[in-house]
Amino acid sequence: MKPGCTLFFLLCSALTVTTTAHAQTPDTATTAPYLLAGAPTFDLSISQFREDFNSQNPSLPLNEFRAIDSSPDKANLTRAASKINENLYASTALERGTLKIKSIQITWLPIQGPEQKAAKAKAQAYMAAVIRTLTPLMTKLKVRKNCSRY
Repeated sequence: MKPGCTLFFLLCSALTVTTTAHAQTPDTATTAPYLLAGAPTFDLSISQFREDFNSQNPSLPLNEFRAIDSSPDKANLTRAASKINENLYASTALERGTLKIKSIQITWLPIQGPEQKAAKAKAQAYMAAVIRTLTPLMTKLKVRKNCSRY
């Protein structure tokens, strides 16, 4: 075999081995730092948050959160969700025991068709309401501006 061909095959073999080694994924998923035990929480339990949210936003009701039993980190967290409508959900990660909020989000599943604009506006209204409930010092204008980017 010619020396140039040998070098070519060696390089290809090395690239294949390197690519294979980097393609392997770890068996365990990394937990976000803000979800770890001992990480700070909002100074608000989920029931307090829901009560505040509903009193401040009577036109945007937030139903009771229900625990989800799919968390790999059950020792530290309780995960819960609340269905707002067919394409809008609220979900949260709560500190086990105190049920204080570690993370909360609104998930919007976009829809197509004539109702798309109204559905997006409703999702943005809920997002803004969550932000205003958790950060009351932020102005409504700033919250609306931040939410309209999405």
